[in-house]
Amino acid sequence: MQAFLIFAIGGFIAQLVDGSLGMAYGVTSTTILLAAGMSPALASASVHLAELGTSLASGLSHWKFGNVDWRVVLTLGVPGAIGAFLGATALSNISTEAAEPWMSTVLLALGLYVLARFAFRPLRRRQLTGVSSKLLAPLGLVAGFVDATGGGGWGPVATPTLLSTGRVEPRKVIGSVDTSEFLIAAAASLGFLLSLANQNLSWTTVGALLLGGVIAAPLAAYLVRIVPMRLIGVGAGGLIVLTNARTLIKDFDLPGPSHTIIYSVIAVAWIAAIAYTVRVIRAERHQPEADPADAAEAVRG
Repeated sequence: MQAFLIFAIGGFIAQLVDGSLGMAYGVTSTTILLAAGMSPALASASVHLAELGTSLASGLSHWKFGNVDWRVVLTLGVPGAIGAFLGATALSNISTEAAEPWMSTVLLALGLYVLARFAFRPLRRRQLTGVSSKLLAPLGLVAGFVDATGGGGWGPVATPTLLSTGRVEPRKVIGSVDTSEFLIAAAASLGFLLSLANQNLSWTTVGALLLGGVIAAPLAAYLVRIVPMRLIGVGAGGLIVLTNARTLIKDFDLPGPSHTIIYSVIAVAWIAAIAYTVRVIRAERHQPEADPADAAEAVRG
């Protein structure tokens, strides 16, 4: 029962972050499972099985509100599913000793990206001409592979890349990426189930992650209204970086004094990023509201 509650809290935190940012459910929940001592392959498998439920619910919600471009979903999602299956198979067939540093390195890089992505203002959209399949297909393949082998990464890789093109409405970028994530979760789950048939996958952990995510979903939607999205992103990114840096320090058995230096550098950078983000948000809120749409975006972060 204690383990169930711990993993349910992990799923709650992960969905709270993902529901507020539109990304990072896998990154956050996998980080929590690794910190609890679960092997990389089982952690990623548990997260992707739980994501079958969370991504389906998210996709249906976005479809209901008209936030889905089905061409983007299919052109991005089908190659993504192939990449996710290959990534799940690859992760399941390497040793835990080799997999843990790899996964922590991927998660650390994604945490740094999330932190930087939300500390600085995103690019404004340009002409909405649509994104070519020449970008969508390889992007999906790479993002799907990273997502499965790193325990997360579909949203952090795919969403910012598409937003940066400025060629698709932001709401449809987030809605389409979230909807296509069901294909990635299904393909990765299939790959893990086939490759980990002889290992004891904990369905209690999967259920706990799913339950925590379902409970957090409405609270996350409320937080989006009252807390600047950028501030949540910087906070979550710093936490992911700190947690995975701890794992890497342990894996590489670094000497004692270096621990303090590394943690201090991360802490100082994290605090500086939070302070900078708060200052920018406050400055934007006091700017003249020349354009109502821009002003609303600034207040939201």
